[in-house]
Amino acid sequence: MNTSDSTPNGTPNDTQDAGGGSSGFPRWLKWGLLGALGVLVVGYGLIFLYANVLNDSPDELDQSDLDAALVATSTVGATDSSTPPATTEPATGTWNITKASELGYRVTEVLFGVDTEGVGRTNQIDGALVIDGTRVTEANFVVDVASIESDDGRRDDQFRGRIMSADQFPTATFVLTEPIELGTEAVEGASVETTATGELTLRGVTNPVTFDVAAELANGRIGVLGNIPVVFADYEISNPSVAGITTEDNGLLEFVLVFEPA
Repeated sequence: MNTSDSTPNGTPNDTQDAGGGSSGFPRWLKWGLLGALGVLVVGYGLIFLYANVLNDSPDELDQSDLDAALVATSTVGATDSSTPPATTEPATGTWNITKASELGYRVTEVLFGVDTEGVGRTNQIDGALVIDGTRVTEANFVVDVASIESDDGRRDDQFRGRIMSADQFPTATFVLTEPIELGTEAVEGASVETTATGELTLRGVTNPVTFDVAAELANGRIGVLGNIPVVFADYEISNPSVAGITTEDNGLLEFVLVFEPA
């Protein structure tokens, strides 16, 4: 009886591959599959590394950002580096936005299956508020859309181009439409949490908005912290998703606004 693994004519048995293995798959195919799997693992690892380590998205603006902005050097004008004196007098009158302010967007992204965030910021903001006694009677801000930058130039190109059409709609604006009741006079050391109601205009589309704000007066400045939820379709904003990167259908417009006396 023939006890070898060969057929009577001496050819290798079908259970052997060309390289002498016992698998039913040729060795080159196994190595090819393993190589492809390795590429996928490495690629996913790089995506995970970018999304969770290299992607330098700042944290959501919070009270610590407001506190830091209120002690920062004044930047009302190009050559103005003075700090307004603290006062115990009520802060009645007009207050202008300074360059210590910061405003931008935050949107959840899924990068090839890995959760991350896209965040853009700018301090190119103009505007003012008017205080009369215990009420804010007027407030507005205007943002230079093209000045908003993230940590990725490709994202910025998409944002300024097909998403926000900055060439056609160069600014985003907010205008207060109802007085804000502070409940107390705005004096040094005062702080309040309240709501603001107005009209937000993005990409040429205006919608009414109501949102929470925290405000305080310190070092002769007024600081306002808040965010406004934005559903993209409400402002005819194209879905930011591209091949391999998907986003939610909404995001946040977040801000710390710092004001000094006009």
